[in-house]
Amino acid sequence: MSAPKDKKKFLLWAYPSSLELVKNNYRKDNCKSQSEFIERAIGYYVGRVTADDDTSYLPNAFLSNMKSIVAESDNRHSKMLFKLSVEIAIMQNLVAATNNIDPLSLERLRGECAKEVKRLNGSFSFEDAYHWQKE
Repeated sequence: MSAPKDKKKFLLWAYPSSLELVKNNYRKDNCKSQSEFIERAIGYYVGRVTADDDTSYLPNAFLSNMKSIVAESDNRHSKMLFKLSVEIAIMQNLVAATNNIDPLSLERLRGECAKEVKRLNGSFSFEDAYHWQKE
């Protein structure tokens, strides 16, 4: 069997357990030989070691895919926030139309609501408002 072009043969010292791992796993990676498996492993490991210096370790397809996932998620969140804002605007207009609230009371209520929402880490439910109003 002739040596492949552009490849060089060299002496490799390895533990028997490492050689056994290569022997038992090279076919699982669709490698034609144990040498091909070791060569791929070296390429993977070098990519891992130099990942901070070399962005080519993460394929462009992967990065592009991640960017599109993030963009789609951002798009969904933006749409949901818009819908929520419309619903809140409707509710505010209904409350304003049915109640005669003076500007000073409204400003005080805004400050108290901001404190309460902050105290609850932004998790303010209708039940919270109900109990707050009953106090």
